[in-house]
Amino acid sequence: MKHVRLAGITFWSSIVLAYVLTLMPLPDALRAAKPFWLALVVIYWSLESPERMGLGRAFALGLVGDLLTGSLLGEQALRLVVLAFIVLRLRSRMRFFPMPQQALAVLALLFNDRVVMLMIRSFVESAPIELAHVLGPLVGALLWPWVFLLLDGLRLRARPKEA
Repeated sequence: MKHVRLAGITFWSSIVLAYVLTLMPLPDALRAAKPFWLALVVIYWSLESPERMGLGRAFALGLVGDLLTGSLLGEQALRLVVLAFIVLRLRSRMRFFPMPQQALAVLALLFNDRVVMLMIRSFVESAPIELAHVLGPLVGALLWPWVFLLLDGLRLRARPKEA
């Protein structure tokens, strides 16, 4: 029972940390390179623990993210649902990719997320496509191995020890 609670604490702590990192202010020069932290956490939990990260939970986390950041209500929710759907669909392959290949897959997922974001924003306002839209996914893909190893180490530490 203790390990179940510890696993839940690990899961929710990673979500809260993603929200904190999302809300962390950055200088204007670095703002374009800020990765979508919540997407990285959703990708990890969808890969490693799909029973914890389903489409409904991804939607709810996205709604909370929309409320926290003041963005269009439902934008992050839709983006995270699309992301979680793709990861859950490709989960059986992605889990066994070597880390460089997995980082490239995450890069493709984050680029897809940017395309979905631009599509959503184009319905509401004119959303110009800028070079800055490429930096966030690139930084996210470069950070993926460290995010994966950190969360994986915490998740495995929370598992019950076998006798």
